[in-house]
Amino acid sequence: MAEFVFADRKAQSRGLEMVSSSTWEALSEAAWEARSNARLIGNVHVGAAVLTTAGDIFRGCNLEHKFRCHDVHAEVNALSSMVAGGQREARAILVAAEESKFTPCGSCLDWIMELGGSECLVAYQNLRSGPIHVFSAAELMPHYPAS
Repeated sequence: MAEFVFADRKAQSRGLEMVSSSTWEALSEAAWEARSNARLIGNVHVGAAVLTTAGDIFRGCNLEHKFRCHDVHAEVNALSSMVAGGQREARAILVAAEESKFTPCGSCLDWIMELGGSECLVAYQNLRSGPIHVFSAAELMPHYPAS
């Protein structure tokens, strides 16, 4: 069973209420599997898995290009797969990378806010069987403009 790290008890309650422990584990497995398919120019393999409000899971990996401005981050890749699969709303996303405190960048968070909203749960895991660190999108991007 996965270990979870939440910002506080309120976040813990909300995090396991919105997404079950077994679903977090499924997201973790999907993200780590996607990570193994990353196309790298640099050194950091990243995988991501998105849970939709319908309960479906979509995954993505980082896709790096020799012109680095064309790189596609794993989070955006997973969200794009979600939209291509006919889903429009994310409930949670988990990012897998062997880096400490590897939360999504601002651009990826912008897409998470667009497709999941401020209450979308955003998690990272830096070891395949390590703890899952869970936040809300609003906790990671507290000054995001209201729509």
